[in-house]
Amino acid sequence: MKRAGVLLLAAVPVIATGVYFVMPTDSADAPVTPPVSTTQSSREDAKSRAEQERAADDALIAELPPGLADPAKKELAQQLVSSAENSTTKWRTSYGTIEDLGDGCGYTAGIIGFCTGTHDLLMLVERYTKTHPDNGLAAYLPALREVDGTDSHEGLDPGFTAAWQAEAELPAFREAQEEERDRVYFEPAVRLAKLDGLGTLGQFVYFDAMVFHGPDTDAEGFYGLREQTLRKAKTPGQGGAEKAYLEAFLDVRGQAMRARRPGIDTSRVDTAQRRFLEAGNLKLDTPLVWEMYGDTYKLP
Repeated sequence: MKRAGVLLLAAVPVIATGVYFVMPTDSADAPVTPPVSTTQSSREDAKSRAEQERAADDALIAELPPGLADPAKKELAQQLVSSAENSTTKWRTSYGTIEDLGDGCGYTAGIIGFCTGTHDLLMLVERYTKTHPDNGLAAYLPALREVDGTDSHEGLDPGFTAAWQAEAELPAFREAQEEERDRVYFEPAVRLAKLDGLGTLGQFVYFDAMVFHGPDTDAEGFYGLREQTLRKAKTPGQGGAEKAYLEAFLDVRGQAMRARRPGIDTSRVDTAQRRFLEAGNLKLDTPLVWEMYGDTYKLP
């Protein structure tokens, strides 16, 4: 993952008026009605609406085909992402991978490219430490908090990379990496893609964009890219054509990648996802052939 910024996992609108109402009484002996905060009431109403909307979305998704959430398709998705993140489709060999790619994100590590400079590696280690407090990475948490949002290695060198590789030998940390991948990237991406009416390929397009750009709302974050695309094309859920919407999304994404890093290799968009789209493979069926950074990959 090559991005910057702090992850924005959820946003709940809050109306803050700071106004309180007290009902008048005709008698000093009458019971006093407790003051009611309109701020609190608004928050409760907003929370209730959000819960109702989520329940409705859950019911809609439950009626849809599994798509990318099907175990075989999810495996395929991780193979595709791994070809971009770690130059191999054998993604289970990448738990212990860690290096500085020189992209401003600090160390990039693990199966999804968790980065010391983009908050997700810090979240992974914090959550892992809650259940495994004596792990070999816990001692680096103060340094990880300090370098978060930067490309600095201060407090991490020289031992952090070796500690990561050692911890990655443990089944518990491998499981933690997979859980964080699902929680932060896979599940939100697939859920929103389904609500947008996208099939399996579209769900993967969202997932890969979420991994690379991060679940942020700024112009270069995943949600920002989606908002820009919605100004150009309708989702299938809005009555638009699926292929046209995905073409617009990939156009917006490619532009964002090149704007952030002129000269960047956009293989994961141009010679992988766009190739599948041009072939009309909206179900992301195998066999698949794609190119990544000059290398050709095939899945039978």
